[in-house]
Amino acid sequence: MIAQTPPMGWNSWDCYGAAVTEETVRRNAEYMAKTLKPFGWEYVVVDIQWSRPDATNHSYEPFADLAMDEFGRLIPAVNRFPSARNGAGFRPLADYVHSLGLKFGIHIMRGLPRAAAHRHLPVADSECFCHLAADPHSVCMWNPDMYGLRCDRPDAKAYYDSIFRLYASWGVDFVKCDDIAREYPRCEKEIELISESCRNSGRDMVLSLSPGPAPLDRAEHLKRFANMWRITDDFWDDWKLLKGMFERAEKWCIHAAPGHWPDADMLPLGALRQCEDPEEWTRFTPAEQRTMMTLWCMMRSPLMMGGELTKNDDFTLSLLTREDVLKILRDSACGHPLRTLEDESVWIAPRKDGQGVYLALFNLSDKTRTVSLSAEAADLPCFRGTELWTGRKIRKTDSLRAHLAPHDAAVFLVK
Repeated sequence: MIAQTPPMGWNSWDCYGAAVTEETVRRNAEYMAKTLKPFGWEYVVVDIQWSRPDATNHSYEPFADLAMDEFGRLIPAVNRFPSARNGAGFRPLADYVHSLGLKFGIHIMRGLPRAAAHRHLPVADSECFCHLAADPHSVCMWNPDMYGLRCDRPDAKAYYDSIFRLYASWGVDFVKCDDIAREYPRCEKEIELISESCRNSGRDMVLSLSPGPAPLDRAEHLKRFANMWRITDDFWDDWKLLKGMFERAEKWCIHAAPGHWPDADMLPLGALRQCEDPEEWTRFTPAEQRTMMTLWCMMRSPLMMGGELTKNDDFTLSLLTREDVLKILRDSACGHPLRTLEDESVWIAPRKDGQGVYLALFNLSDKTRTVSLSAEAADLPCFRGTELWTGRKIRKTDSLRAHLAPHDAAVFLVK
């Protein structure tokens, strides 16, 4: 089964928007292979508009001229991805990422390029046509590059089959499909077509659906047809967004299991928004960054680092390589809150091997606060263990306590 544990990797959006280049991807992949791979980080994902030659920042240019083949399939802009020349597509870059022992991913928008429909281009390896597949009434509100598809037509299935065969030939391991996760009910059939084409491509690929919030009442459908789906709109380095994630995490955590993972979005850590300002850094405090990493691990969200990896400082690197905390993703099950109030939250996640329980205490207030949990409330005889961010040992006690700075967290493995 694909995605037995929550995928971990790097995505180019938070740091480079639509303007990422091959040089940048290779640089970050090399860093990941050397520094982060031993801790479980493995996916290198090229985000949106890699087919647009003139992308320079996080903005979208309406009706931009996109690189495309004769079958209406977007291909990498060769001025930004030189190894894609002569029809090679992303295969050379994927091969390089694979040579480092990592996996390669790309972003796509649902549907097909509107230019492919306007030109009445044929669909590869079929008797179908792009204009017959396209639905001109189904257009993304924030990026009008594409038309959604008429999913009741064979042309739609043929088109999705054609692009996923292409991605398989490139060696793609991860596909982030955008403008779809929150578009129920109109995109339900399109999700099913995309999933079927992905699964029948001849290559194992993680299928991730964006943006959120995905509708909670469609959780079973999402679990059947995707490996990840966003539970939030774009998540950035803003405490209000992070505090709000506790409510979303509580609702979605019961659906996290091998093969399908509710996705709290990328980790806006380290060097962000590099196109706008190369000196830009995350606006989260160190305490807020610990809280984010702790919550994502306790709810078992995928971890996708959003910052420029090569600029990591010691603190950012320590977050990404804190092995005892990262193990929560792989070693725990059924993480959920014991309580969440306005000023604090407490989460529990049993280890799958029965060798202990993870407990996380969060200070959600704007003041220093002591957060506590009784052994009785955790249904344990007592607490004895280790706080995982500091390594501090906890002697046998009936009450687990953490004196926390504003917006900070502590997470314990107790036995």
